[in-house]
Amino acid sequence: MKTPALTFALSLLLANVPAWAHSDHLVPQFGGITADAGVFQVELVARGTRMTLYLTEHGAPVEAAGASGRLSVQSGKNREEVALSPNGYQTLSATLKTRPARGARVEASITPRGRETGKVSFTLK
Repeated sequence: MKTPALTFALSLLLANVPAWAHSDHLVPQFGGITADAGVFQVELVARGTRMTLYLTEHGAPVEAAGASGRLSVQSGKNREEVALSPNGYQTLSATLKTRPARGARVEASITPRGRETGKVSFTLK
């Protein structure tokens, strides 16, 4: 009977669906670096002293209105902590006092409205 062969072929086809559904997972969309915060993803775009974090969930924007967070930057012996504030539909941002050096460690704790807190860390390139 052909049913077992058809069932086997269909199971092989369906086994690959998650790979197709998440092909945009952690792919930078704004020229930054990405990290997974658990339920959502974060892309950090660092321009001088301005840090902008874009929130997505598998490529789809996550609304930043009502979100809160903290950003910590360790650059050499200097450490700076600042509050993140919504700045656009899917962005949180902060301005540092000094520009972080290449290789600086950036850590963020972000709580989008109605979601769990996500923590991410980046190393600036």
